[in-house]
Amino acid sequence: MRPLVIALVAVLLAGGCSTPRREKITVACGAGEPWCAMMVKRFSDATGVEADFVRLSSGQALERIKEAGARQEFDVWHGGPADSYVAAKAQGLLAPYESGEAGEIRPGWADPDHTWSGVYAGVLAFCNNTRELAKRGLRPIRSWRDLLDERLRGGVALAHPATSGTAYTALWTQVELSGGDQDAALGYLRALHANVPGYSSSGGAAAVRAAKREAAVGVVFSHDCVAAQEQGYPDLEVTFPQEGTGYELGGLAVLAGAHDPDSARRYVDWALSGAAQRLGPLVKFYALPTNTGVPAHSKAADPAAVKLVPYDVEVAGNAKRALVGRFSREIAAP
Repeated sequence: MRPLVIALVAVLLAGGCSTPRREKITVACGAGEPWCAMMVKRFSDATGVEADFVRLSSGQALERIKEAGARQEFDVWHGGPADSYVAAKAQGLLAPYESGEAGEIRPGWADPDHTWSGVYAGVLAFCNNTRELAKRGLRPIRSWRDLLDERLRGGVALAHPATSGTAYTALWTQVELSGGDQDAALGYLRALHANVPGYSSSGGAAAVRAAKREAAVGVVFSHDCVAAQEQGYPDLEVTFPQEGTGYELGGLAVLAGAHDPDSARRYVDWALSGAAQRLGPLVKFYALPTNTGVPAHSKAADPAAVKLVPYDVEVAGNAKRALVGRFSREIAAP
């Protein structure tokens, strides 16, 4: 009997009688916290896979994912402008996956190599506090040029493009409006610098600052300003730059080195589905869905009514590191 006992002990030590591994994923989430919390909960409810999230702006998420290397702490990256996903792809940080839901996504709103997909779209706008602007003798801002008005000294809320995808969208919009001239784009932001009291780490914070009258106007995605309006700030008004404006394509990807890649892929399938993309308005998130079967909410920006610049996500993503570095050194340096 002794050999049998020894064999049994060996099996136990090797985990032969261990309980099945519990499915669990962690999401690096780049949208607002209420949306992130709802998404992981609804996914868990639908699939039985346990999920949690860490809320990070896109720049912060990219840095954490890159620094983790082989000891990756996240399985999925969800939300935040896709130009950061392009940068991550170039660094080998994303795991290609062609979801069965990919055919439902609007043409051109996903990576042709299937490393990331768009899950929502948002249009860059001005979030005006009409009361604060009136105190400065101004009406709601409708032009990038008007943001340079001396009466807006200390009154423009803008995030830093190193950490905020919203702010990088604003920066790249200036590149597009300048015909691809990065020097001219940085020149505009250098002129705007005098009106920005400090750069926040999160793009959505600009809407909050405008709502609380800590700023007269914030440069944000329109759905962030609409959400602030619905939280009880009636002085806010959304306007769009008449010269043209950029937009974000919120991304979604399985991360290279995911602890539970099977569950991560299930999350991607679920997030691309029509059922998931209908959930945003429940937490006052009014971005445009990318699933062709989901109609846009009435409070979402209408791309047909807004002048959009030809925002090339791939080009913007590949230029991000160098351009943000220049902004940090030449404009926002202490």
